[in-house]
Order: sequence, then C-alpha cells, then structure tokens
Amino acid sequence: MPETTQEPIKVYEGLAGVVFTESELTFIDGEKGILTHLGIPIQDWAEKSTFEELSYALLHAKLPSSAELAAFDAALKANRGVPPALLEQIKNYPKTANPMQMLRTAVSYLGLLDPNSEDTGAENKYATAIRMIAQFSTVIAAICATVEGRDAVAPRADLTHAGNFLYMLSGTEPTLEQARLFDIALVLHADHGMNASTFTALATASTLSDLYSAVTSAIGALKGPLHGGANEAVMDMLDEIGTSDRAVAFVTDMMDRKEKIMGVGHRVYKFFDPRSRVLRDYAALVAGKQGKSHYYQILEQVEETVVARLSGKGIYPNVDFYSGVVYSDLGIKKEFFTPIFALARISGWTASVLEYTKANKLLRPLALYTGQSDQPLTPIAER
Repeated sequence: MPETTQEPIKVYEGLAGVVFTESELTFIDGEKGILTHLGIPIQDWAEKSTFEELSYALLHAKLPSSAELAAFDAALKANRGVPPALLEQIKNYPKTANPMQMLRTAVSYLGLLDPNSEDTGAENKYATAIRMIAQFSTVIAAICATVEGRDAVAPRADLTHAGNFLYMLSGTEPTLEQARLFDIALVLHADHGMNASTFTALATASTLSDLYSAVTSAIGALKGPLHGGANEAVMDMLDEIGTSDRAVAFVTDMMDRKEKIMGVGHRVYKFFDPRSRVLRDYAALVAGKQGKSHYYQILEQVEETVVARLSGKGIYPNVDFYSGVVYSDLGIKKEFFTPIFALARISGWTASVLEYTKANKLLRPLALYTGQSDQPLTPIAER
C-alpha cells in the first residue's frame, strides 16, 4: 500500500482567522474599515439611534417598533435599582482596588443575590440580560462614588440611559448635549463581534453556566490593557507627552524604539477603525466648544505622525485613541474608563450569549503538544 503522509497541523496563534460560530449581530471588514450591526453601518447607529435601541436590536437581532422600544426602555428604567446589600458591599471594597476588580466582584455578587441565577432557560436569561444592562450603570456609578469617598446617587427614571449614568456619576443632571455625546460613545462600544471579552463570555456560557458567570468572565478579559484598558493607557501617554509641541518628537522616538503606541493598531482593522472616525469628530466638537482639551491637540499631532509612518503597514488609530479624551471632557476620571467600556459592552456580551446558546456547543479547542515523549518518571531522590 502507498505510504500516506499527514499534513502538519497548523497552529492559529491567538485563534487568528478561526471561525467557530455564526452570528447575525455584527459584521466587520477590517481591510476596508467597515463595522455594521444587523447590516447597518456603525456611523448610522451613532448618528441616528440610541444605546437603548441598539441594545434591543442586538438582543432580538431585529429593529424594534416604536411600541417595542418604548416597552424595552421602560423595562430598563424599572430595573435600574440594585439590592441594598450590594451597595453596602461596594462601600466596603478597598478604596485602592482596581475599579474593574470591584465591578467583577459586584457582578458576581449580583448573581448570589438573584434567586433565579441558576435558571439558564432562554426566558430567564433574557430577563437577566435586561436587568444587567440596566443595573450596570448603577453599579459602576456606585463604584466610582466609593473610590471618591462619596455616597452613591440613586438612579432616576426620567433620564435616558446615558443621561442617568452621568447624573449618578456627579449628582448633577447633564446637559442634553453631554448626555447625547455619552450615548454615542456607548453605541460605538456596545458590540464588536468576537473580541476577547465576548469570546470569553461564550466560552463560559457554552458550559451551560449562568449569565452572571459568563459576564464576570468577560469583565476579567476586558480588564487587560490590550483590550478594555487601552483608552486609559492612551491618557497616560498624553499626560506623559504634556503639550502638543512635544507630541511629534515623543511618538517618533517611540516608533524608533519599536514601542507599542496605545490606541494605535488593531487586531482586526488594517484601515481606520470606523468608530475612531466618529469619536474624533465629536472630540473635535467638544474641544472647539469648550476650548479646554489640550489632549485633543496632542492626539491630532500623534495621529498625523503615526499615519504618515505606519499606515503602509495597516496600522491606524483605533476606537481607544479618542474615547478617553471624550470621557475626560465629560468629567470622567481615567481610572473609570474601562468600567465604562463594560457599561456599553454588556449589551453585546449578553446578546452574544443569548444568540450562541440557542444552539449551544461546548467550546473545546486543542493545543499542539510540543513537549517530550516516552519519558520515565525518575524517582525524586535521583533528580
């Protein structure tokens, strides 16, 4: 018989290029800089829609009617409150802890307090998703208050999701323009396909674990500086640069040393991240109106320098490049940027879990073994 040769196993490092499921929710073309939800460009979602409408669309994989959106919005408002026991626990968190550690612990505790948390049926998972989307704003605002030594501000039912969060964050009702700007930021971050945190949520959910566990897992993945923590790192870089006249020399020196520039480059996009283009325009608007954002002037110089040198390699600014300066101009401190990322992404996480578990398959990838073989177990006394 002829000898057969086995083709070498290909290792897809970081799972790059691996397709493991189907989804109706989000489409990304990284080469062309395209992002759509339900086939609708992200630019349209940002300019013509709201976080509430996009959250409904992701959870249901369809656009809502006026009546459906009104009912969904009412459900979110009705579920903004959190158990007093959770607020008491948050007060006792170490003030020096990372806010993402606090959020991770708080969401896990929400699961402990929910008597139906172990019900993984579709109906209960959907109800839990609505509660979590609503409660994330209250929990994160309470964490921010604790870190700053303030009492948590109770939610209001007469404000939008974005406006209510900004109100709870400061105790002062935001202007319509501020609320709308933050709403756009939430829309841009709500979902982004099979990113690290969404994949982590699905890996947990695929074991038929509960939604709280899946979201807690996602928060752990989002915490890392290569994912949700990047916008905070951008602000650290801007603080180090200091003034716009130092930006070109600073970033050129970084590129010469082949150091990573936070907020630049993306695992998927080889062209401008379309979300960054939207945020850039709003960052410019805020900087022009308020005249206080020296950060924006630095970012302009950094972007121009980076694009001139690295665009040929498919490296451009991503959404994190401008999101931090937008949050900063809204009065949000940089240590809270990543929890706010989670405030938006909770819609994508829960929607993806609901979609994937309809025809659930346990995620169980393989690893190519490269160690030794046929080795004896040497007695410890002889080692």
